[in-house]
Amino acid sequence: MELPPKARVYVYCLGLLACGALAYYGRQFSFGSVDRAIAFFLFIILGFLSEVYATWIPVYGSELSSSIAIYLGSLLILGPVLSVFVVFCATLGSETVMRWNYLRSSRSRFAHALLFNVSQFVVAIGATGLVFVLGHRAPLELRSAGDYLWALASFVSCSLLNTALVMGIVAITERKSFWHVLRTYLRDFVLQYLVLSVLALLLTVLYSISIWHMFLALIPLVLVHVSFRSYLRLQTETRKTFERISRLLDERDHYTAVHSTAVAELAVKIALEMKLPETEVEKIEIAAKVHDIGKVAVPDAILLKPGSLSPEEWAVMKRHPVVSAELIEGLGLYAPVAEAVRREHERWDGRGYPDGLAGEGIPRIARVIAAADIYNALVTDRPYRKAFPPAKAKKMIEELRGVDLDPAVADALLRVLESA
Repeated sequence: MELPPKARVYVYCLGLLACGALAYYGRQFSFGSVDRAIAFFLFIILGFLSEVYATWIPVYGSELSSSIAIYLGSLLILGPVLSVFVVFCATLGSETVMRWNYLRSSRSRFAHALLFNVSQFVVAIGATGLVFVLGHRAPLELRSAGDYLWALASFVSCSLLNTALVMGIVAITERKSFWHVLRTYLRDFVLQYLVLSVLALLLTVLYSISIWHMFLALIPLVLVHVSFRSYLRLQTETRKTFERISRLLDERDHYTAVHSTAVAELAVKIALEMKLPETEVEKIEIAAKVHDIGKVAVPDAILLKPGSLSPEEWAVMKRHPVVSAELIEGLGLYAPVAEAVRREHERWDGRGYPDGLAGEGIPRIARVIAAADIYNALVTDRPYRKAFPPAKAKKMIEELRGVDLDPAVADALLRVLESA
């Protein structure tokens, strides 16, 4: 996929800043000692390996690795001049290896990926190093409380810059709010970054003993990397599990599987029309996609019955939102929306199920999904009736306003339908 024009400008500007940093620090390039030369090449190797074995995060469209600890460690130990070139060499090598397959489909994609991924690290380390230079704190030996404060400030600066630059391109290419994406990313990975900051300090302390003691830090670096992969593997397996359940539903009842996707799309449009916060829009999309997953527990004789349900059968059907919530409430990816999934069949006037909640007592996420759910059900063929024409369905939504549906949500739905 080619980058949009704004993203290209962003990448080119970042590349110019990186070239400026390399030119500025290149005038002062010098090892100074054999130990520093060995450390320089060791950091390049460690940085290369950490980047090559980085973990891809689909939600953010970016990768997470322990390389930030290695690059900050090089900044504290070698100073900004050498560390900038450590970053340049390590990322240039790793990105060339990892993106080589891009050349088969698009040379420009390969060039843009290489330019961005190398430049964003060079700029982050170069800018943080400049603070060290101005404060006459390079290299940092960690012998006093003040040194540790400088180290902490440098890690915060470097981490924020690195993350902000990556989330910037994500926000541009996916048309999301930069601040929302940045806050969400930092919230989800603040603990991992804290651990990496400690590892950078550990590298610095071990180097002060001898360069060979730095190898002791490889064990915790590997453990942190494994924890990253385990966390993301759990998310991936969670998504795959629900994909398998959706396929199972599709085999039993094609309407339910297709219905959930359509409801999610419409619910997001309603939420955007209401100008809800992006965090809430995301939760609405997640919840809508699994709101009917509890129907796996409903027998075919009831789920696919062409006529009206008996009171006993209806009691079984009413259990499905509870089952949906129970299936997802223990899973990190879905736990925040489990309550909304349970309440999706509650109604504004209190005549819904399973708990008979009414009005503002129903979570707003559930109220939005309910409106999309009802409209989609009206315009879709069901086992017991044909679909209503869109005009008739809109009229029915107007009649349900303030009865089954939150008036504000119903109004937003009607505006979405009018603009379609």
